[in-house]
Amino acid sequence: MAMDAAQGRNRSAGWAAFQYRDFTLVCTARLLSMTALQMQTVAIGWLVYDRTSNPLALGLVGLASFLPAVGFALLTGHVADRFDRRAVLLVCYAVCMAVSGGLFLWLWADSGDIWPVYALMVVFGTARAFANPAGQAIVPNLVPPEHFGNAVAWNSTAFQTATIVGPALGGILYAFGGTRVFAAAATLFAVTFILLFAIRYRSSRRLAEKTSWKTLIAGIGFIRSKPAILGAISLDLFAVLLGGATALLPIYARDILMVGPEGLGLLRSMPALGAAAMALLLAWRPLTRRTGHRMFQAVAVFGLATVGFGLSTNLAVSLLLLFVMGSADMISVVIRQTLVQIDTPDDMRGRVSAVNSVFIGASNELGEFESGTLAWAIGTVPAVVVGGLGTLLVAGLWARWFPALRQRDRLIP
Repeated sequence: MAMDAAQGRNRSAGWAAFQYRDFTLVCTARLLSMTALQMQTVAIGWLVYDRTSNPLALGLVGLASFLPAVGFALLTGHVADRFDRRAVLLVCYAVCMAVSGGLFLWLWADSGDIWPVYALMVVFGTARAFANPAGQAIVPNLVPPEHFGNAVAWNSTAFQTATIVGPALGGILYAFGGTRVFAAAATLFAVTFILLFAIRYRSSRRLAEKTSWKTLIAGIGFIRSKPAILGAISLDLFAVLLGGATALLPIYARDILMVGPEGLGLLRSMPALGAAAMALLLAWRPLTRRTGHRMFQAVAVFGLATVGFGLSTNLAVSLLLLFVMGSADMISVVIRQTLVQIDTPDDMRGRVSAVNSVFIGASNELGEFESGTLAWAIGTVPAVVVGGLGTLLVAGLWARWFPALRQRDRLIP
């Protein structure tokens, strides 16, 4: 009987974060908005490469999305700490819906020009730059500290589930016309807006001191004073920056594996499938000991899988390696997100999350630009292999340079 009771408690603990209505709404909104984002990303990637046949053009899409995150980095976190984070999210997702509508009109008009895509990606990147720190900083306010790790795992599961469903759905819809992808994305962003509007939580104005350069850069100073946080964020930055091959998947789909846009959706889904599986495992069996050591192990596995994917010409092998990449990356994501939010005071979470978002954006969007540029310079396969080897080097160097992260035992003291 005692064992049955313990098993029952463990099962309920796995769903602990969903006891709270506002977290359920936010997690569902994250699932839908990220599905829309992934659908849109697949359509844009295929359209741009199909019309230009230039890897550099794919890199420029990532750069256009990333530049606003850098340009507004100090302001976005300040806004998340001074204003109602729910209101910030509502404005951001209204803009995202408008951008999807703009992409629909661009493709429907069929002007042949690519520059409107870059312009709309700058607007979209600006909305995401403000949404990311507000979205990250609001979650600790929706669940008690003892359930925060569970909330991070489920939030990550929602993200990765969307990254599985979104590309596959985007590829299927694209087969019937690209305008359908953008129309569906706009609809999902609209539902996201409605869900966030229904949240009961309202944050008071948290940043009481007068706005100054000191308050704007406080997040950077805080991260520098915490070696474990700095190490976790920068490790993820350089590992994914060097090892990220997702920007080159349209090339693999069309020219190496020859599987078309539907196959591109499948390729983009596999890292997310691996990540979602790992996130679910971590929700039910959370990391409790030697978390810093586990993070470095995960980054090393990510680098090795990236090298293997770069060399593979077999679809099944490529899919398996992408699955492993996603699984390894999710371990790093959960550790980093939990560590950053738990070790940061609430009145600074927006600014610290903004810096974290810039690092994440750099590792993704800037990583796409780096991958596209390197593929243009030395070829697609060498670019992916070199990136994977670079990730292994980074893991080794960071383990030496950041002993506070390597020696971190428990995430939540």
